[in-house]
Amino acid sequence: MRLNGIIRALESGPGIAFTSFVQTEIENAVNFAQSGNDGLVFEMEHNPWDINALRVAMQFLLLREQIIKAGSIANPMTPMVRIPPSGSEMNQWFAKQALDLGAYGIVWPRISNSAEAYNAVAACRYPRLPERAPYEPAGLRGDAPMAAARYWGLSQQEYYKRADVWPLVPEGEILVALMIEDVDGVNNIETILKEVPGIGVLLLGEGDLSQQLGCPRDYDNPELLRMMAHVLEVGKAYNVAVGHPHMTKQNARQIVDQGYRFLMSYPRRDFSALETGRNVVQGA
Repeated sequence: MRLNGIIRALESGPGIAFTSFVQTEIENAVNFAQSGNDGLVFEMEHNPWDINALRVAMQFLLLREQIIKAGSIANPMTPMVRIPPSGSEMNQWFAKQALDLGAYGIVWPRISNSAEAYNAVAACRYPRLPERAPYEPAGLRGDAPMAAARYWGLSQQEYYKRADVWPLVPEGEILVALMIEDVDGVNNIETILKEVPGIGVLLLGEGDLSQQLGCPRDYDNPELLRMMAHVLEVGKAYNVAVGHPHMTKQNARQIVDQGYRFLMSYPRRDFSALETGRNVVQGA
């Protein structure tokens, strides 16, 4: 029984997962729990790091009716968290706190080299002795599984068996997503994938990368598109899903055909009924 719905989507059918960046608020959690996404990413890099708000929002993702109908303890809407620190900060405790609440994965901003990627994967793994394969990347996560095990619906010992990174550990339920959003990250991408096992997703950061290239948010810039294509090509070669952060109605077919597999749409509220009502009143 696969608990992580994003991993489930990547493993089955066309191998494509649908997600969105979502602010860590109750209303957003309630709304997106009912969406067709495989999961969501609570956006806490550019929003305040409020661990209590994260705890509450994750609870409001749980819709008992959905869980009963599915006949599984798995949360139909898999929560991940984008944490604040860039890769160069070599941080671990933000990931530890999110995982300890029951998050199923971490999105790591601005990973530029193998050392930063290694730290990202290691921070999501519990320590083990070298003779217990797979040992590398050597785990750094502290032991406090109570809340996470309860959120996953498992005993603590069952949680330990599944709280490892996928696909390094095939039965693992934790997804490590690395954001590639600077030129160094693009240039080092093949070395990163050669040297660091346990990476589940490469997520392109078009905004930051375009800033560095001097074409902020010009998503049609040829050099930006060349770099994105390079990351996509290398990800395919190493069988690592590559994510696109800006799926729209206009580009959805294109990016699916190109081979992006972690597709993020903008969490926009629908005001179409309001607009229709105003048109009716105005006699349009």
